[in-house]
Amino acid sequence: MTRSVRRTGRTAVKRHPERADYDRAVVNAILDEALVSHVGFAAEGQPYVIPMLHARSDDTLYLHGSTGSRTLRALKAGADVCVTTTLLDGLVLARSVYHHSMNYRAAVVLGIAREVTDADEKLHAMKCLVEHVLPGRWGDARQPNEGELKATMIIALPIDEASAKIRTGPPADAKDDLSLPVWAGVVPFELMRGDPLADNEAPVPGYLERFLAG
Repeated sequence: MTRSVRRTGRTAVKRHPERADYDRAVVNAILDEALVSHVGFAAEGQPYVIPMLHARSDDTLYLHGSTGSRTLRALKAGADVCVTTTLLDGLVLARSVYHHSMNYRAAVVLGIAREVTDADEKLHAMKCLVEHVLPGRWGDARQPNEGELKATMIIALPIDEASAKIRTGPPADAKDDLSLPVWAGVVPFELMRGDPLADNEAPVPGYLERFLAG
């Protein structure tokens, strides 16, 4: 695994290039924290952007769905794909409307995906997807049966051509606006975990308690 992802004309950040990061560890960290990515592709001349669950294993990004999924069928056929994910960290409220912004961490991965047909890799990918949502869950819940495996398509995308873009810090107001009597600053955002809503009488497992504790 190389330290940096491949920077190309398609992934080079042109607007605010100082916010760009091509370190593989930074890209991976964003993918690992985010639960939802948006998968962009074109099918029969029509562009689509579909929200999907993803999971990373080393330098591979896995997507999954029904074998009848238009998205996965298009990726299986070799369509160019763009996977993006964004973590919102805060609202940046400036003294002027023009300089309002957001603090965020975003990652973009481009490439050509492949269908996972090897049985061991397919099961590994499914485990990665479950564990990405809730670590410890795979070993507790029932494993997929043969029918469920056949009904599921797994797509693998190499994390090769990619970039990250990150904004942090306070508003970047113009110098002439700094004296305006307008509140300015950052409103932090974070994803909160609520109390679990049980569907049966089974005790809350330890891995879920640890997850809820952060």
